Amino acid sequence: MEGKKKVKAVSLETFVFLFIFIGGFSWLGHKMGVGNMFKTMMATAHDLLLSTVFLIMAMAVLAGAISGLLSEFGAIALINKIFAPLMKPIWGLPGASITGAVATYLSDNPAIIPFAKDQTFTQYFRKYQVPALCNLGTSFGMGLIVTTFMIAQGKQFIAPALLGNVAAIIGSVISVRLMLWQTKKFYGDEAMEPYAKHFSVEDLKTEGEYRLIREGNMFQRVLDSLLEGGKNGVEMGLAIIPGVLIVCTFVMMFTFGPGKSGYTGAAYEGIKLLPYLGQKINFIIEPLFGFHSPEAISFPITSLGAVGAAISLVPEFIKTGKVSPNDIAVFTAMGMCWSGYLSTHIGMMDALKSRALAGKAILSHTIGGLCAGIVAHLLYVLLIH
Repeated sequence: MEGKKKVKAVSLETFVFLFIFIGGFSWLGHKMGVGNMFKTMMATAHDLLLSTVFLIMAMAVLAGAISGLLSEFGAIALINKIFAPLMKPIWGLPGASITGAVATYLSDNPAIIPFAKDQTFTQYFRKYQVPALCNLGTSFGMGLIVTTFMIAQGKQFIAPALLGNVAAIIGSVISVRLMLWQTKKFYGDEAMEPYAKHFSVEDLKTEGEYRLIREGNMFQRVLDSLLEGGKNGVEMGLAIIPGVLIVCTFVMMFTFGPGKSGYTGAAYEGIKLLPYLGQKINFIIEPLFGFHSPEAISFPITSLGAVGAAISLVPEFIKTGKVSPNDIAVFTAMGMCWSGYLSTHIGMMDALKSRALAGKAILSHTIGGLCAGIVAHLLYVLLIH
């Protein structure tokens, strides 16, 4: 079977796996109650499917349609020519990738995937560059929402939020560059081959000199590009369901705590393991980010799973005086750069047909997000404080 190898039927890893699997669920069941644990698991997965996956699919259909239209009539080719001098030396990606970054900034991480499904977009990419689109898109995911939310908390937070955007861009460069370094090694001799199958190495040498268009009149081309792009969005939406539901469910259960009435089996209840671990390393994190109080660590920890949930913490933090403008700069940078990547990276890499590189993408992005937070703190100290 392709992608699998033959091993001994029962080995040491069988018993190690069973110990971790049974032990992990026993611990969760002990903390939450077995019935509540399974109810929460099902309720969380169900809510993620309805509230998150279908929202992402709808967004992907629209983004895919727009991507198809931009590609068909040369807008992406023009963008590639304009931004290639910026994107290639800094990010190591073709200029066309800026469209994916903008799409995710205006919406969410997976908005970049429909572009990667469009061969008139990927004609500018080499094989090793496409998996890094996951890191690029995630670095800007929900950027507009996070930034406007921070600014809305008060005029004293406008400059810190903007500095956070600058820091997130720097974090994205680090994340993408680390990812490209690893994908180049992973693909080896095939790394420099064109990603689009119908293109050759010679086609890449004449990059941007021509493009492929559909046959037919203007109306037919518009309709075909919209519908085909939208179809790619549907396929992407279906492809991310396993990753989002499985990974995000457990991330949420390890991030959030019980409800106001204790464990009831409601969605998004959990054991707060990640915040607990964050508190244990607070003596390292606090000087790096300049946090005003230990509680602030819960924002980046929560951002790992869902930045939408993380920003909901901010008003209470401000009300109780637990965060400063410096913290807002760091929150913006890390919230935007990480933007719930643990919840979406697996699904996005799956959609990019690069599941084997998911671990490398997560590691690269973890480092990029940490760097974004540190840079935001330094920028605030140098320019505002």
